[in-house]
Amino acid sequence: MTDPIADYLTRLRNAIKANHRIVEIPASNIKKEITKVLMDQGFIKNYRFEDSGVQGTIKIALKFNPQTKESAIVHLERVSKPGLRKYAGAGNVPRVLNGLGVAIMSTSKGVITGKQAKEHNVGGEVLCYVY
Repeated sequence: MTDPIADYLTRLRNAIKANHRIVEIPASNIKKEITKVLMDQGFIKNYRFEDSGVQGTIKIALKFNPQTKESAIVHLERVSKPGLRKYAGAGNVPRVLNGLGVAIMSTSKGVITGKQAKEHNVGGEVLCYVY
């Protein structure tokens, strides 16, 4: 596997399309930080880090609307890829869906949203868009 973040997003996307309530993903530090950002932004219901074995796993409880059975996550898009990295400076942090979505960025302050990056006046690598 050459891109673990793309694998993470694909596993989430597949679980949402299959209407699974819980998805298990192999853990890494960057995936744990992205999961924390998704939880803070209200896209997932809950998560748990399990350190069983060498790598460990992340168990994510997905959030669905009880009436319409639609997921809180409509779209996941990987922006910066191993073959073509995408960076944004502090002055041109991307807005997703006119502020309704979230750009997740890896900065010197850690993995944060694009809005938080603007507040801290830092730029970094744009990992993905979520809305």
